[in-house]
Amino acid sequence: MTHISDFALTLPPIAPLDESLRGALQAAIDDKTKPPGSLGRLESLALQIGLIRGETVPELNRPAIIVFAGDHGVADAGVSAFPAEVTAQMVLNFLNGGAAINVFTRLHGMALEVVDVGVRAPLPASPGLVNGRIANGTRNFVEQPAMTPAEAGAAINTGIARVLRHAQQGTNVIGFGEMGIANTSAAACVMSRLTGLPLEACTGRGTGLDDAGVARKREVLTQALARHPDATDPLDVLATFGGFEIAAMTGAYLAAAASRMVILVDGFIASAALLVAARIDPAVLQYCVFSHCSHEQGHRALLAEFKAEPLLALDLRLGEGTGAALAWPLVASAVAFLREMATFSGAGISNASA
Repeated sequence: MTHISDFALTLPPIAPLDESLRGALQAAIDDKTKPPGSLGRLESLALQIGLIRGETVPELNRPAIIVFAGDHGVADAGVSAFPAEVTAQMVLNFLNGGAAINVFTRLHGMALEVVDVGVRAPLPASPGLVNGRIANGTRNFVEQPAMTPAEAGAAINTGIARVLRHAQQGTNVIGFGEMGIANTSAAACVMSRLTGLPLEACTGRGTGLDDAGVARKREVLTQALARHPDATDPLDVLATFGGFEIAAMTGAYLAAAASRMVILVDGFIASAALLVAARIDPAVLQYCVFSHCSHEQGHRALLAEFKAEPLLALDLRLGEGTGAALAWPLVASAVAFLREMATFSGAGISNASA
């Protein structure tokens, strides 16, 4: 049987963090002009970033968000409150600068890239749009696998290639967003199959389903999981239930960690892609900063799976990478205090007595 790995680019292995720097980083943090631990989570965040970058005085450059867009055949089964046409409409909104992710990346000085990996409707050429189209949306996984191994591999490669392109431009902190109607359904199936959690724990209201809509969604997804009992390998689960944008994010996570980037993890869909990436190489999680806990109930369970403590809890449920963009100022602040804050010795201030 042909496997996705036959098509995916070969990445260098993800290096584990250099723990030998931990003592020096902690000492640098503790020498700042403040009571020990008084900056709370910013201190542990600064320590993690220093370990990721392998530096006691880390510097973060050219923060970027990549939004991957693709349609899902399962949308035709009535699992979303919005029709599939909204995917293309929202991509055009991104290109026109009118979406929330445009607002937040502009505000915080982040580069924004939009990649079409499989939107159903053709999109006009635009300077702001990267054409990575693999097909006009995935197939309906209630009836057949969403992607062929070759298609899933191509999407993984697209994510890898885009991250490596940003690395060439100097980016060392990056987040990933998505746009794809019905992608909470895809993420729920990927999550349930890979974690063993019941579908009910993985399925929420998505873009705003009412109780009847949620019940319909669960019924459809239950049928889908039952139809593909042999899809258990992470990459096979991705091809069977995922989407082009989820596969692209999977590759993007692996490439970002292999490039020693600080990764800003967004919400439910982005975390489902990270779950696949972590099943491929668990070391990817060491490079991840979990930006927020979303309103989607499956996201809380995924954060528990990762043993992650998100920075924010704003009840977000938009996607697009918005949570990652909102977390960036906190990440920048953690690095700034480590780089710029005075030390007790340098400022001539008495430290706490031993």
